[in-house]
Amino acid sequence: MPLYEIDGEGLRRHDAARFAALGLYERNDLQRLLRDDIAVLSPDLLVIAEEFGNWEDSRRRIDLLAVDKAGHPVVIELKRTDDGGHMELQALRYAAMVSAMSFEEVVTTYEAHLAKTRPEDEVDARSELLNWLDVSDGDEAPIVSSDVRIMLVSADFGRELTTAVLWLNRFEGMDVRCVRLIPYQIDGRILLDIQQVIPLPEAADYQIRVGRKVAEQERRSSDNRDWTRYHIVVDGQLLPDENKRRAVRLMLEKLVERGVPAAAIGKVLTPGRFRPLKGEHHTDEEVRAALAEQYEGVDVSRWFTEHAFVEDGTTWIVRKIWGRNTEPTLNTLRDAFPEAGVSFQRAR
Repeated sequence: MPLYEIDGEGLRRHDAARFAALGLYERNDLQRLLRDDIAVLSPDLLVIAEEFGNWEDSRRRIDLLAVDKAGHPVVIELKRTDDGGHMELQALRYAAMVSAMSFEEVVTTYEAHLAKTRPEDEVDARSELLNWLDVSDGDEAPIVSSDVRIMLVSADFGRELTTAVLWLNRFEGMDVRCVRLIPYQIDGRILLDIQQVIPLPEAADYQIRVGRKVAEQERRSSDNRDWTRYHIVVDGQLLPDENKRRAVRLMLEKLVERGVPAAAIGKVLTPGRFRPLKGEHHTDEEVRAALAEQYEGVDVSRWFTEHAFVEDGTTWIVRKIWGRNTEPTLNTLRDAFPEAGVSFQRAR
């Protein structure tokens, strides 16, 4: 795609150049430039390795390995060709290989990278990574996500590659991006146009949501379980849809917020679903301990201990598992306390 320069009263055309014709190479030039200024691809990346291949029985190397602010490893593959070759297949292999990295392995990898690229700087790799991930030294070591992002960087991308990337991005947890680098030589200067083409930045969030919705619909169609979701409605206003267990908990929360006593709800729901605990317990740990002590043999994990209702010396907790009782329970709560103005409806 050409660039046009406004030149006097007309437009001056500048055609795209080729990296090979400019004497620019993948490893010695493009990789080095992006390594030193990775923010041109995405501002949330920290490069932790170059030519990374820390696994047995493999001579393959990841061009650049980064981590983002959320703790996802990011595999970055570079090509200077016009079709991207088979870089998506390479990147998928690499993503699988780094998906099990621990934080300690990331620290070791980054230490080696700093020793090569900033040998004169006194930089503590662990501290820099903790700061990047916004974690304090005293906190537990952060968990490195097993969901690996992929960035494919090339002069252009062929139809087969783009079709594969669009298909991969339909699956939940997949984040594959294509960034196009187009060089121009203008008046002896080399300019580089860097654009993310898949997904388009302005449509990225939308495409991710659509992909998740499609994945959920396909999962439901192949599963006999009831995946119905519900909106809790307060004074006619629909709240975001929730799954069954969270819908019941949210309805109880809104009823209590609007003045319905938890004890009154306890008369409508059975103790097997809405259970009282003696005493006032405010933290998750306190509630879990009280539940285990007062109901011998109870499976604590089946109760919303982190969302307890404390009232007049009693703590009330709601069960997580509702199954086919979800909608009858929501109906019961709505009909029992109509003055609260809390209702529900199925999500479409």
